[in-house]
Amino acid sequence: MAHPVHRPRRLRRSAALRDMVRETRLSPTDFIYPLFVVEGRDVRRPISSMPGIFNLSLEHAVKEAKLAKSLGVPAVILFGIPDHKDARGTQAYATDGIVQRAIREIKAAEPDLQVIADVCLCEYTDHGHCGVLDGNHVANDATLPLLAQMAVTCAQAGADIIAPSDMMDGRIGAIRKALDEVKHQDTPIMAYSAKYASGFYGPFREAAQSTPQFGDRRGYQMDPGNVREAIRETALDVDEGADFIMVKPALSYLDVIRALRENFDLPLAAYNVSGEYAMLKAAGQNGWVDYERVMLEVLTSIKRAGADLVITYHALEAAKLL
Repeated sequence: MAHPVHRPRRLRRSAALRDMVRETRLSPTDFIYPLFVVEGRDVRRPISSMPGIFNLSLEHAVKEAKLAKSLGVPAVILFGIPDHKDARGTQAYATDGIVQRAIREIKAAEPDLQVIADVCLCEYTDHGHCGVLDGNHVANDATLPLLAQMAVTCAQAGADIIAPSDMMDGRIGAIRKALDEVKHQDTPIMAYSAKYASGFYGPFREAAQSTPQFGDRRGYQMDPGNVREAIRETALDVDEGADFIMVKPALSYLDVIRALRENFDLPLAAYNVSGEYAMLKAAGQNGWVDYERVMLEVLTSIKRAGADLVITYHALEAAKLL
């Protein structure tokens, strides 16, 4: 039998060779680190379903943001949990709301760290849905002005990027118009363009105290079986003025990441969500997988699929390893 002409194994012989020909590389600058900010002082409350992640009062959120910056992570994304919730989520767009104050304090402590404000009402409403209600229905058009108002107060507090996650139709256009009207035309929008109605969000809802009090979010988040719809949704966001696009979740939607990468040339983020993080943590703690190795493999897969940025709870651990 003739010897093989082509020997791909030649380029796998050593760590140095493998590193030289690696196609997809991870860097701390690829990551965005989520923070959950709560009222109070000296609060660092563990989230039971997300080992290593905490509800943080402002001073601890600032420390965590400074740590992220020191590790080379360029951005954090903020989620606020207020003491008071009501039907219209009024604390979401209060100028002295928990997220608005967190933005000010983090930017004062780390001016070069990019602070992203997640814009949605679900953490602020007493019913846990992402908009205002008309009976048991989330009223799309009535929600848009409130999202726009939240975006404005966050931008005025110093947010570098506005990231609407609500999945209301027309929200990118409404937010862009509102920001432009208050002379924040240079504040970019990171659109959660393809956000699916996923079972992987469970631990997040514990962290953000945002579980819907009735029904679910399938009436406004996307059906997991659809990818062509993701392209349509994203095209609408781009047309309305989005500066970044996003896929959420990431790991079960790598094909969607690839589809958006092939169809759009904007910076593309993917959200490696709480359930994906929790599963990997549990497997690692039980000794079923090599946690650090698999974590980097997962993050590499997300970037290899086409993501430029990865929002991940692994950000600090991964940055230390890299």
